[in-house]
Amino acid sequence: MAAVVATPELRRPAVFAVRTLAVALGYYAAGRLGLVRELTVEGAVFTPIWPPTGVAVACLLLLGIRVWPGIALGALFVIMSLTSLRPAVIGNLIGNTAAPVCAYLMLRKVGFRNDLARLRDGLALVFLGALTAMLLSSTVGVGMLVLTDKLAAHSFWAVWLAWWVGDAMGVLIVTPVLLVLHAITRPLRPARWKEAVGLGLIACALVPLATHSRVSLLFLVYPLLIWAALRFQLAGSMLCALFTSVMATVAATDSVGPFERLSRVEVMIKLQAFNGTMALTALLLSAVITEQQHTRRSVERACQELVEVLEHLTAGDAPPGRPVKDIQETETTETTKATETTETTEDKNG
Repeated sequence: MAAVVATPELRRPAVFAVRTLAVALGYYAAGRLGLVRELTVEGAVFTPIWPPTGVAVACLLLLGIRVWPGIALGALFVIMSLTSLRPAVIGNLIGNTAAPVCAYLMLRKVGFRNDLARLRDGLALVFLGALTAMLLSSTVGVGMLVLTDKLAAHSFWAVWLAWWVGDAMGVLIVTPVLLVLHAITRPLRPARWKEAVGLGLIACALVPLATHSRVSLLFLVYPLLIWAALRFQLAGSMLCALFTSVMATVAATDSVGPFERLSRVEVMIKLQAFNGTMALTALLLSAVITEQQHTRRSVERACQELVEVLEHLTAGDAPPGRPVKDIQETETTETTKATETTETTEDKNG
């Protein structure tokens, strides 16, 4: 009996340790991937998209608040791979951990659903999870650089903006993709696979052209996003947005295509404006379409149930879920009431 009781008690710390390490490794891998492409603003190096913030918010939404040590450990791994442990580094570690936790708390406070099936969920992820919560990490991180004389005070706002947008883009692009991948339970039907393959082939041809052409053709990706959102909802639109964002970031960091002959600040502004509007379009459009589809299905089910009830009533049978005895008692009661009413009326007239 003692062994049976002790097994769950020993299993819980083991599960917690494995889960924490898995989150830390995922955060670290995303961080190393984000560092592949960098931009420099006012002497400070930053990534246009910081995937670890999206990974952290997704892990918190899927696994709960208890995984925050894994986020802190993963952030420590990323920081230690770049520099040594200093006061400014500790501030960055705190900010990078606190921002996703704040995003999680705010999203749960407003009743956020992981399936992003409502417009309010998309708006909450944009304005609370990305734009508001990431103010914490950027403010703490850049503030520590200024306080430790690693950054000039006059460069605060330019670096702060680049840091904030990079963290927010990680939440806008990476978090929905991870939530969608976690929610997938069955593959597409064979008929849908043909369309999905066709969409993927067109994206592989059109997106590199739009992001690397000297002629400004970035607008060509929006019909592609609309097609993906209409036919495949969040999964299609966000995967398309992720691929487009990666290709645009590659073009921006290489200063080719529409980003050629621009200053570093202009490249940052153009890239982040494009990535932001594209992610917002994909996320909110797919949320609206999914919400409308759910509403339509609910109305269709209600109409079908009403038709079934009317058919049973017309045939004299009990509606589904209602015994015949109840209907007979109801009919007897109504007949008795009608008889009493008739007799009362005749007595008054008499």
